[in-house]
Amino acid sequence: MADKIYVGLLGLGTIGTGVARIIADHQNKITQVVGQEVVIKTVLDRDIEKCQNFFGDTVNCTDNFDDILNDADISVVVELIGYVPAAKEYISKALSAGKHVVSANKDLVALHGKELMGLAKENKCDFLYEAAVAGGVPILRAITESFASDNIKKVMGIVNGTTNFMMTKMDKEGYSYDEALALAQKLGFAEKNPTSDVDGLDAARKMVILARLAFGTNDITLDDVTIAGIRDVSIEDIKLANRLGYKIKLIGTAEKIGDSVNVEVGPVFVPEAHPLASVNNEMNAVYVVGEALGETMFYGAGAGELPTATAVVSDVMNIAKNILLGITGKNFNDYEVETLIATPEQVINPEFMRLEVTDRAGQFLELAKIFAQAEVSFDKIIQDPLDNGKAIIVIVTHPMSKAQEIEILQAMEDNEDMKLKVHFKVLEG
Repeated sequence: MADKIYVGLLGLGTIGTGVARIIADHQNKITQVVGQEVVIKTVLDRDIEKCQNFFGDTVNCTDNFDDILNDADISVVVELIGYVPAAKEYISKALSAGKHVVSANKDLVALHGKELMGLAKENKCDFLYEAAVAGGVPILRAITESFASDNIKKVMGIVNGTTNFMMTKMDKEGYSYDEALALAQKLGFAEKNPTSDVDGLDAARKMVILARLAFGTNDITLDDVTIAGIRDVSIEDIKLANRLGYKIKLIGTAEKIGDSVNVEVGPVFVPEAHPLASVNNEMNAVYVVGEALGETMFYGAGAGELPTATAVVSDVMNIAKNILLGITGKNFNDYEVETLIATPEQVINPEFMRLEVTDRAGQFLELAKIFAQAEVSFDKIIQDPLDNGKAIIVIVTHPMSKAQEIEILQAMEDNEDMKLKVHFKVLEG
């Protein structure tokens, strides 16, 4: 056995430099916790000069992955390059060569996690990815370890800091969607192409990972997730939410319904008294409901150099301890059950709807008939006239199924005097 645990680092971007700093700055604690020194031996990066300037002569800098793959001293590979095809290739080769892997790549884990976990188990390797969801919030390990004896009923939360930052600016400071996006891009929270964030795809990939770990439904994929983003959320909707006692948040939800699972991402009306309503700016929070433990919330920075790097280094330390104890080769979670996706009849929630209707006698009666036909009742109603012969009707329903919602939306579409502007789920409690 080597006198140190040697690491091969793939990618020296923001997170990669954070990992290097934490390992260097916290080495005394790392050594005591692990029982052996953890050292970065080789770094893979296209910019060799940048790598050499950062590390000096303390590490090997290379642009050839084989220099890490063929080094028998390197037992742990940390993948931080992001690009999924290359990351999958490198990780597959590393695991096949008997090297343990840590990744912060949510897209990779959501798309190819089951395959890579199988490869890791086959080669008696560890494959950990705590940083792939909610950055520095230790939610994956909490689910797989702290909730190991519990039956998790629901996992939901704010898992995308960009959209939460934007929604906070719209709510607290009156920014328009475009203004909030521009500021998020200026501050580095949003990419030049923000599609993954604002359309809910980033959050959906994270919810796939959370659902797999929470419920053992390892066959769940992105195609099984109902996804909506924040593009249609207006200042008007935010004001209406506040008027009704809610905050609008982009929420990811994975819920066990009988033997089935429902996973969705979208804007949600969250009651002001709920802990998720007070999560602002770029912060993340994950709310877990267990059958025995009840309700627990994990809160913290969801992105950034050091929070994410801390989660990566923690995974490295766990692998290092497993190597020294001779217990490698276990998945993050070996619990697995058949994946059954909930039907529209099983998914039940209250809904918020904002409609523009022709302002004439009998119009509200027609609307009430649509809801009565679907056997759905109203909880709250607001009607405000407009200057163009139209009126805005805002409805919060009592709990109804997705099947009932579909029936109502179709009936509204068939009525030329009604135009549904937006509809969002309402969180109970």
